[in-house]
Amino acid sequence: EVGASLRVTRVVAAVDAGQVVNADGLTNQIEGGIVQAISWTLKEQVLWDRERVLSRSWESYPILRFDEVPDVEVLILSRPGESALGVGECAAGPTAAAVANALFNAMGVRARDLPLTPDRIARAMK
Repeated sequence: EVGASLRVTRVVAAVDAGQVVNADGLTNQIEGGIVQAISWTLKEQVLWDRERVLSRSWESYPILRFDEVPDVEVLILSRPGESALGVGECAAGPTAAAVANALFNAMGVRARDLPLTPDRIARAMK
C-alpha cells in the first residue's frame, strides 16, 4: 500500500562463526545486530539543513520500537577445530539487503536509498 510503512515480521539468519566459544553470546550479538540493522534500514536518518544537524533529540530521530522488533531465529554453523570468527557486525549488510530485496519481491520496487521510508518507497514506485 502506497504510504504504508514497511515492517519486518520475521528474520532467520544462518551464521558461520568458525569454532563457537559461547553460543548464547553469539546468538545475542547477531540478534542485536539484526534489530539495529532493521532500524537503520527502515527508520534511522540524521536530518540537516545547510547550516546544522536538525535531528537533535529522540523525538526527531526515529528508531525501531520494541513493538516493531521482529521474531529472530539464529542458526549457528559451528565448525569445531576452525578459528573462532568475529560476528560483531556481520548482520548489518545482509540484513539491509534482505529487507530491500523483500520489498522488491513483494512490490516490484527497487529502492536504493536508506532508510526505506514510505515517501522513498512511493517515489521508487513512480
